[in-house]
Amino acid sequence: MPSVGGVCVPDLQKEREKCCFDKEELTHLIDGGRERTEERREFEKMLLNDPEYIDKIPPSYLSHEDGYANELRKSCYTMMKVASAGKEYRELMNAGTLRGITKDGNPLALHLAMFIPAIMGQGTSEQQEKWLGRALKGEIIGTYAQTELGHGTFLRGLETRATYDPVKEEFVLHSPSVTAIKWWPGGLGKTSNYAVVMAQLYIEGKCFGPHPFMAQLRDERTHESLPGVTLGEIGPRLGLNTNDNGFLKFEHYRIPRTNMLMKHSQVLKDGTYVKPKHEKLAYGTMVLVRVGIVRDACKQLQRAVTIATRYSAVRRQSEIVPGEKEPQILDFQTQQYKLLPQIASVFALLFSANDLATTYLQVLKDMTKGNMEMLPELHSLSSGLKALSAADATEGVEICRLSCGGHGYLKSSNLPRIYSATTCAITYEGENTVLWLQVARYLIKSFRGGRKCQPLGESVAYLSYKPDVAGLHTLTNEALVEAYKMSALKLVADTESRLQKLCDMGQSFHHAWNNCSVLLVRCAQAHIRYFVCEKFLQRVTSSTMSEGLRGVLHQLCRLYLIYQITRNQGDFLRSGSLTSAQISTLEDDLSLLLTSLRPQAVPIVDAFDIHDEILDSTLGAWDGRVYERLYEDAMKSPLNKTDVPEAYHKFLKPLMKSQL
Repeated sequence: MPSVGGVCVPDLQKEREKCCFDKEELTHLIDGGRERTEERREFEKMLLNDPEYIDKIPPSYLSHEDGYANELRKSCYTMMKVASAGKEYRELMNAGTLRGITKDGNPLALHLAMFIPAIMGQGTSEQQEKWLGRALKGEIIGTYAQTELGHGTFLRGLETRATYDPVKEEFVLHSPSVTAIKWWPGGLGKTSNYAVVMAQLYIEGKCFGPHPFMAQLRDERTHESLPGVTLGEIGPRLGLNTNDNGFLKFEHYRIPRTNMLMKHSQVLKDGTYVKPKHEKLAYGTMVLVRVGIVRDACKQLQRAVTIATRYSAVRRQSEIVPGEKEPQILDFQTQQYKLLPQIASVFALLFSANDLATTYLQVLKDMTKGNMEMLPELHSLSSGLKALSAADATEGVEICRLSCGGHGYLKSSNLPRIYSATTCAITYEGENTVLWLQVARYLIKSFRGGRKCQPLGESVAYLSYKPDVAGLHTLTNEALVEAYKMSALKLVADTESRLQKLCDMGQSFHHAWNNCSVLLVRCAQAHIRYFVCEKFLQRVTSSTMSEGLRGVLHQLCRLYLIYQITRNQGDFLRSGSLTSAQISTLEDDLSLLLTSLRPQAVPIVDAFDIHDEILDSTLGAWDGRVYERLYEDAMKSPLNKTDVPEAYHKFLKPLMKSQL
């Protein structure tokens, strides 16, 4: 069990006795097999009971500086502990165990999630030999410096310059304006002494676009910032405040020519530029990061819905029938409607992330053989799934927080922290609206290609069909996925027609595109939602599992399909894929599904197998001792160390004696 001890409150015990499936089987399915479950639990056992991780003062009460120092202490200790155990730190990140260790951000996260992958994906074998081993050992700590004050997602707009000097065989890194200052990279402020810096490459006055450069920022012995480098932390954020997000300014800072990461493009000694064999080869690192974001969004939603579901089984409030005992709030249909679709969404995101990871590995394999055909499709899928998962998880976490009433507003519930750690994904590594428009660009291109009988990628092959608006005769799960496909196809076809009409009226393509951009975003969202629904159904239908578990997952899949349809009825009615009578029938089905799945809610979130230390919540612990934990946590407040605070004597007492 993910809790110390085996006793829980009676209400939760009764919920667990209703389980109609093998929870261990579901846990293995989520983790990717029994072996991976055992590996994850081994990490948790090794780390979470270590007294070095105990916060003597709750992090919420620490100063900004002390909070950073505390999480850095735990991050460094963990890196050394994992290494001494013969494990890889990246395995620990993938397992999610770090969420129970570093409460408000990991100062080493970007070192592992982006700095090391950037060296692996962008560096030559010689460059990897020089830096990769040192980075993996923690001899150097790095980050990935791309975003600037003036530009983020639009890479071509970056202002930081790397001007080649052929005489000294060096690049001169320079920030020519205030808006060119690097801004936001995690770990940049105080932790990292190296960074992979994205800068515009200039050779003899000609710009060759953004390229990655390895730059040492701090002295390896003293950790002082080097001459020509100005570093600092950007200040408090909505969340992840111990990530020391930082700023970086260069003043004609010189680095060797060999510090440009040259796996794909090179600058020779004489200044000759050798362009990459394929202009999108550098997407590999970006896609890998986005796979991680989708998975992280899924894990964050897992935590939130586990907390809210367990709390909803313990909390009793109001009356369903006047005069009867107050029911568990999970018995209210409105509460079921808040939580059960979020449980279903966990699986939708999980299966989509797994499919994206499989596609990524296949594309990576093809790229080594010189085959780039699937790269545009992979880029589109990774962009869309990143945007959808970040938005869905953020909304889902907030729904979970609101479902816990006032107690969900307390930091001790951990829901505010989970929310702030989730919502940032909407803007980092590609702002969502920009990513949706990138997906839309691929859709319009594919739609037009399909009309010309050109071969299309697997995920967009349906765009070559003609929209069939005859509607569906059945409402099976398979039929509902078909409705998603028909709705997306009709939306893409209508939007492409409107785009072409504006162009025919004399608008340039770029202006026409902007004037259709709201619809284009909707196209992208409909397309990715269809993809997610299709993968959900495929996984539930094709995977080997017991009938008990398959039955629960089929119900969750159907709940997800209907929930999203009822929230976007206009698209289905407009496309003709569903009628108003059919949607009314689906609303009846949704009500029945909520009733049917309600007894399985607690067992399902138990199968997520999230340790209490990772949940870190007064409301969501395995034993259900909600009220005792709330009171115990309140007593930890520094204000409760004394009965009368010093501020009373300084401010309140004079006011009360002033006879206003």
